[in-house]
Amino acid sequence: MAVPASKAELLAAITTTFNTLMSDLAKVAPDRAREATLKGHVDGTTMSPADLVAYLIGWNELVLKWLDRDDRGEPVEFPEIGFKWNQLGLLAQKFYADHNALEWHELIARLIEAKTRLAATITARSDDELYGSAWYGKWPKGRMIQFNTSSPYANARTRIRAWLKVQG
Repeated sequence: MAVPASKAELLAAITTTFNTLMSDLAKVAPDRAREATLKGHVDGTTMSPADLVAYLIGWNELVLKWLDRDDRGEPVEFPEIGFKWNQLGLLAQKFYADHNALEWHELIARLIEAKTRLAATITARSDDELYGSAWYGKWPKGRMIQFNTSSPYANARTRIRAWLKVQG
């Protein structure tokens, strides 16, 4: 899929990758969702399908936080307060821990909610706001959103499909 360069393309990329991911997540048996048998986001670690969904929720909600803070004229700390870009493995582990108490169906519902909120906030923005100028470094808002939504959805789908294949 080409890199989105407009609001319409961004929404299409998010919707397409999300829907295909959700069809694969629906195949995960809830009683196996906490099995830590997937390659983790940190070398030498493993995670569960539930952790993978928690990771996606964490990034989706973080993007929403960035956009909300920016809308209010407040500074945005990228990627997150207390984390640097070279600490994304630690941030992933934080996302797993933040959502560890949620059941599989609750994780899925929270991911759907976060994606729905993202689509709504993207829809409310203009192409110029999303792609007209740099927002973080050389990256416009639309690209930062894509880096942390549709790209991770596609990566997660690859991981889940491989996991499902091994599980039989």
